[in-house]
Amino acid sequence: VCSYHIDPIEKKPLFHFLPGTTAFSIATAGCNLTCKFCQNWEISQQQPENVDAVNLTPARVADIAAKYGCPTIAYTYNEPTVFYEFMLDCASEGKNKHIRSVMISAGYLNRKPLLELATHMDAIKIDLKSFSEDFYSKICSAKLKPVLDTIVAVREQGTWLEIVNLIIPTLNDDPKEIEKMCLWIIRNVGDDVPVHFTRFYPTYKLKNLPPTPVSSVERARDIAMSKGLKYAYVGNVPIGHPGESTYCPSCQKRIIDRWGFSVRSLHIKDGRCEYCGQPIPGVWS
Repeated sequence: VCSYHIDPIEKKPLFHFLPGTTAFSIATAGCNLTCKFCQNWEISQQQPENVDAVNLTPARVADIAAKYGCPTIAYTYNEPTVFYEFMLDCASEGKNKHIRSVMISAGYLNRKPLLELATHMDAIKIDLKSFSEDFYSKICSAKLKPVLDTIVAVREQGTWLEIVNLIIPTLNDDPKEIEKMCLWIIRNVGDDVPVHFTRFYPTYKLKNLPPTPVSSVERARDIAMSKGLKYAYVGNVPIGHPGESTYCPSCQKRIIDRWGFSVRSLHIKDGRCEYCGQPIPGVWS
């Protein structure tokens, strides 16, 4: 393990999974994609022998999470599928201590190992980096369809799913592409899957592009909601932005008030809006 930290679950981001709690986050080196905009390229684009690391057994990972009161272990920062077996073992050790597991992934793996993995994960967040095969080929050295297949498979398995789309100026910010993506999500996994539109910052091999304007992620969120997605969010925006909070799709009241990665108030009881009783999908307890 070359990186470990206690994070708010909102940082993953997972907004409908135990809001206000913490996750013990771990990572190794390596990735099966080569995204030119990777924020964690110092570890994801390195060989394991080229980074400083510590030896943590799965049992030790679960013990640390329990010691610091983290109800969840998060496999994150780099692509967790490159330490697939270790992740499964950590999840099993966590379950023995009533600690849940979440995977933060690009979703680039085959169906059979994915379905095995999904039985051990309590939530999976998938980065849907674009809705363009050309983007995946040129920017990530990958393909779009396997990621779409993963998203559908996770939903079918019943594991809690959230999706993140990083908006990059000139590369994947076309409103028509965002509209097509949102319509695909609604048709294939439903209108109640949380979708996060986050801002890009210049890094790694894409330092020539400017940071994404806040207005671009706001526009993406507006498109998503106009097409019927019930829970669309913005990320990497100034703290206090209303697009970080959760609103009841029935009465429109703010039911999770977020301030950055903090939850200031929560108005969901027994999986329902406290104001009108509308069921709110997620993992709340």
